[in-house]
Order: sequence, then structure tokens, then C-alpha cells
Amino acid sequence: MTVKNLLFLTLFLLCNQLFAQHIDSVDVSGKHLRYNPVRHAVPFLTISPDSRSSGMGDVGAATSPDIYSVNWNVGKLANIEGKTGIALGYTPWLKRLVKDIHLSYLTGYYRLDENQVFGGSLRYFSLGQVVFRDNTGQEITVFIPNEFAFDGAYSRKLGTSFSMGLATRYIFSNLTGTLSSGTDVLKPAHAFAVDLGSYYHTKLDVGDIPSVVTAGLAFTNIGTKVTYSANNKYFLPMNLRLGGGLAMELDDYNKLSLYADLNKLMVPTHADSIGSGSNTISVPVAIFKSFSDAPGVNGSVFREEMQEIMISVGVEYVYSKLFAVRAGYFHEHERKGNRKYVTAGAGLKFNALGIDLSYLIPVIAHHPLSQTIRFSLVLDIGAMSN
Repeated sequence: MTVKNLLFLTLFLLCNQLFAQHIDSVDVSGKHLRYNPVRHAVPFLTISPDSRSSGMGDVGAATSPDIYSVNWNVGKLANIEGKTGIALGYTPWLKRLVKDIHLSYLTGYYRLDENQVFGGSLRYFSLGQVVFRDNTGQEITVFIPNEFAFDGAYSRKLGTSFSMGLATRYIFSNLTGTLSSGTDVLKPAHAFAVDLGSYYHTKLDVGDIPSVVTAGLAFTNIGTKVTYSANNKYFLPMNLRLGGGLAMELDDYNKLSLYADLNKLMVPTHADSIGSGSNTISVPVAIFKSFSDAPGVNGSVFREEMQEIMISVGVEYVYSKLFAVRAGYFHEHERKGNRKYVTAGAGLKFNALGIDLSYLIPVIAHHPLSQTIRFSLVLDIGAMSN
């Protein structure tokens, strides 16, 4: 692999576009549909880090508050039960293709008082061992690319039913170390971002069943561009997540919850959204352009913008707060990445310790995400001291 092409290839391998079937399609009228995904840097920020949400099709905007709320919707964190806790998630990534890529996630929270909660997380992504070669095929060095993000979060109740939260994030991406190729120098990249989330919940009877209706809205990864060299800048995976849910208390022991999320990347659609062309587009302008800049499908910009919306649906059954079974589905349009998969998961809780796992089943045969398994451990420190 030459140094000159390494950055482009690495981004290509990591971006959501890897998960697509790279073929163009034809619509019902027989017209050609060009494959046109939304491209961005540091896609490890978009990988689900926990087994609960990933077991329900990657929903998270309006699910009941848990220790992973910092990742999905920081506005939920103020409603979490308990005084303090920590959790660890582990995901072997692209296991079907390589054996040494993995995502690790550590998160925790501390309740300051009835209305305020502080949280934090550390996300680490290792890309395994890479051999660097020059144009003649000679080995230059062996390197292990890695990326991480560190979050600090604050969430507060603003009433009995509504809460909001803010998270700040430092991002580090080291894909090549420091390497030179002619006049171009590749180096590790740094970026800063913020998340803003809101969460609403209210009680409602569905027939004779006591229930809770939830809604959530989260803006995530809103921040600076990522720069690996002087001539190129890349957008973060800035995202808008909107979700709703219904949790039904069937009786004293059985609870059934239904959730749905809509996701839209707030990154320009055009090809210049990645690479040198992005140098001239500011982040605020890019966010607004992302809702109306698609080239269009058969002349319809609105139609292609709608294709960029990702859909997640999930269901969770909990027995006596001790055992949970989950299922879900994630859908992304063929032209925008073509990730379509069914998920399943389960969880057990033993006093202060919770164990969760999930499994991903792609709809497309021979998909790179096949055999993806996630493991999560949750420790309720407050329950241990009681």
C-alpha cells in the first residue's frame, strides 16, 4: 500500500459505504439511479457501542434512560435510576473480514441531586495491524491505526416530564502516524464536538394498561472538521436523531416497550463534502445545506433527501427487571449505504451487575457486518452500597 493512497483507502474501508452493495440500481421507470452515499470522517463515532440499543435495531433517542444515554441522547441521562454506575461495552468489528478490529466503550454517571446528573465516556477503536509500503512494494513500517473519543456530559430535569443535556467531545484519529509522501504530510487528527439532547416522557393508559410515552431529539457530533493533512479537511458524522417510544406495564412483572428512531446525517451530500472541496464550506453552512443539497432522484431533490433518512425500530420485553429479550431492524436506502439488518439481544441482571449481548443479522448475504456480536457489562455502584 502506498502512503499516497493510504488515507483515501482507510477512509473508504471505514466509512458506512463499505457496508453497501456497490452497484447502481434502476427505478421502476427504467432510469439509472447513481449510488451517492453521504461521506464523512471518523465513522467509528457512528458504531453502536452497547448491546441494549444494538439489540433493538440501534434505537436510542427515546428508549428508557440507561447508562448509555450519553451516546444516544444525553437529555435522557437526568432520568436515570440510581446514584452512580459504570459500564463497559466491547464489539469485534467487521469480524467477517478481519480479526483484529474492535471497539471498546467505557461510560459512567454520577447523580449530583434529584435533578442533575454528570456523565462521561471513553470510546476506543483499534483498526488492527497495517503494513505500509512504498510505490515499489517495499515495506516502510508496521502500524496499528487507532482512534478514540472522550466525552463529558451534563443533564438536568427541567420539569417532571422534560429534561435536556449537553455533552462535549474530544476526538483523536491516528490512521497513519506521521508520514511524508512528496510534499504531502499525513499526521494524526484532532477535533472537538458537542451533543445536545432533549427527552420527554408522560404517563398514558393504553386501554387498561398503564404506559409511558416517550420522545427524544438529539443533535450529535456537531463540531470542527478533521484534518489529516494541510490540503484536506473532513466533516464529522454530524447527526440528527428523532425518536419515540411506548412502554407498557402489562402487570407487576411484565413490561413491553416499542421504539422507533429516524436519523439524518447533517453533512453535505455532494462529492466535495469529503476532501479538499470541504475547505470552503463552514460547519454551520454544511448543516443547513445537508437538508437540500442532494443532486436529486429523477429531478427530485426532496426524494433523495428522504432516502438519506435511516430508520430504526425495536422492541424490548422485560420480566421482573431481571431478564430482557430484544429485537429490532435497521434500514438504510440502497443508494445511501444499503445497511439493512435484523438484530436480536438479551440481558440479565444480578443485583448490581447487568450483562447484555446482541447479535446482528444482515438481510444481504455475505455482508461485512455478518457475525457482529456485542457484549456489555453494567455495574450499579449505588446498589452495591445499599
